[in-house]
Amino acid sequence: MRLVRFLLKKPLIAVGLLALAIAVLGWSWHARNGHIVLFNTATVKHGDLVATISATGTIEPIEVVDVGAQVAGLIKAFGKDKNGSPIDYGSVVEEGTVLAKIDDSVYTADLALAQAQVEQDKAGELSAAASLQQLKAKITQAEADWNRAQELSRAKLLATADYDSYKAGYEIAKANLSAGEAAIAQARAATVQAQALLDKAQRNLDFCTIKSPVQGVIIDRRVNIGQTVVASLNAPSLFLIAKDLTRMQIWVAVNEADIGRIVAGTPATFTCDTFPGREFTGTVGKVRLNATMTQNVVMYTVEVNTENPGNTLLPYLTANVRFVVHSETNALLVPNAALRWSPSSLSQISPEFRSWKSADPRAVTVWLKDGEFVKPLNVKAGATDSANTVLISDALHDGQEIVTGETFETADSGTKNPFIPQFRKR
Repeated sequence: MRLVRFLLKKPLIAVGLLALAIAVLGWSWHARNGHIVLFNTATVKHGDLVATISATGTIEPIEVVDVGAQVAGLIKAFGKDKNGSPIDYGSVVEEGTVLAKIDDSVYTADLALAQAQVEQDKAGELSAAASLQQLKAKITQAEADWNRAQELSRAKLLATADYDSYKAGYEIAKANLSAGEAAIAQARAATVQAQALLDKAQRNLDFCTIKSPVQGVIIDRRVNIGQTVVASLNAPSLFLIAKDLTRMQIWVAVNEADIGRIVAGTPATFTCDTFPGREFTGTVGKVRLNATMTQNVVMYTVEVNTENPGNTLLPYLTANVRFVVHSETNALLVPNAALRWSPSSLSQISPEFRSWKSADPRAVTVWLKDGEFVKPLNVKAGATDSANTVLISDALHDGQEIVTGETFETADSGTKNPFIPQFRKR
């Protein structure tokens, strides 16, 4: 509406735009009705086709061990690797190799206290055992006195008060014996508890020496000498060890549109920017089910296993991966453009095919060159790559010209687009 009002207010501009539109339409009509159609064709031929899916991933060690600290303290020193050098990035270590040592003064003191407590509880156990022997001797004497008191009481030779006194003494002796037995059981339990604390203190002291749990290569050293590590709910990570760098994995992020064609065992090739011109091979190990979403695009992680005998591939390199999802040899190939082209007018089709309709809605129609015209052919499309497609048809053979597009050339060489700048030849 604003444009209309503007043109009504500016009649000269409106007249100019109308004249320009008429000129453009006139030239277009002239170019369309005075043209020669040239078909772009390609020759049908047999060849090999490899359909691939391209994606990017990261090279990862197959098995990585994260070595942490279970106690807190100051890093005092690093151990020695297989070659006798201090532990560092790339060091080769054996299982049980000392990686680092944490200041153990606090834990040595705790161990000494625990040992003293064990000795004290053992002495208490011996004391309780000696007291039990005394109580056993006292109950023997109390029992003998009580038996004599019973005989004297039957003979009317013992006062009632003395009788009750011997009886009470015997009962007290029995109770003391039970208490002594409980005391020795308690002393033994205290010794067991002290021994457990001693074992714990010994373990904590042993944890001050960080040892490699596996044979491998140090990928990452995350601490320095003099640094304090604090072990709380999560063990601090000190070293990252790769068990075997002769076998690697590539974690490839694959779009959900392509993941259905990738299965375990699918061959793959990949390149790394750091090795230009060199191609490596691998095989799909598994497709992980935990998808991720990035900018509303669902991506799945595919694990590609590859051999690395000379440790050529380094961890965490970027890999440009191609999954070989289909391959055919000696197949009938045509350019992909042939499947997208169709005549722009009936005059381009051979007269006997102008009323032709495809009988199979699932078939793909391609157009063959037929003199100055084209004629349709129903085919079955097979695998495709970025350039060619496999076609299956008994009527298609090598050497046929298939149309991939068209160009227009004006019959009158003087008919030119008036809007294209013209350059004077010298």
